[in-house]
Amino acid sequence: MTNEKPILSRLRIDPMPILLGKVRKYKMTLIMLVSTSYTKLKFALEGIEFASGCTFYGVPISKRSYNSRVSIGHSCCFRSHVKSNLIGIQQSCILATHRENATLEIGNDCGFSGTVIGASESIIIGDRVLCGANTLITDFDWHPSSPQLRHEPNSSNSAPVVIKDNAWLGYGVVVLKGVTIGENSIITANSVVVSDIPANVIAGGNPAKVIKEISS
Repeated sequence: MTNEKPILSRLRIDPMPILLGKVRKYKMTLIMLVSTSYTKLKFALEGIEFASGCTFYGVPISKRSYNSRVSIGHSCCFRSHVKSNLIGIQQSCILATHRENATLEIGNDCGFSGTVIGASESIIIGDRVLCGANTLITDFDWHPSSPQLRHEPNSSNSAPVVIKDNAWLGYGVVVLKGVTIGENSIITANSVVVSDIPANVIAGGNPAKVIKEISS
């Protein structure tokens, strides 16, 4: 039949990827609907602010410390379920403030996959920021450098982190305290960012350095 639809042709040649893909899609949709409903209730009880349109694949781990602020803009997506991103998610998303007066602010239309964000002072994430699987963003050292004190949790040695609009953190990127990442910049996979990265560049390595500018 000459006017046969392409989908029928593909089904005849190799049907299982198409059929199993549909099953996976419906399964992920169900997980998203249940997880989103539960997470919104959880966030409301915890005093975490969130705008409309946010979706959750799996339930993130969250903690808002006393008199601190966690705010999420509209239409953000959080992937915590191990099967929700086929690059490989190794943990749930974690959103946490670790002391009084800390701020964790996420803009609009951002995406996170197994991302850990820990704020002791201030972490500000702009709009349309993408955080690849198993990324870490933190504004403090978690433990002191002193051998006598390092077994005690520490949140005093902190410096604000700012990630500006349209930045993209690749798989496994670590962003440490006192860093600003400029608009549109890309951080390559498994990089460690310890100093400011300007706008409109690709940066990578440990420590991350500018590799080249992004052409417009």
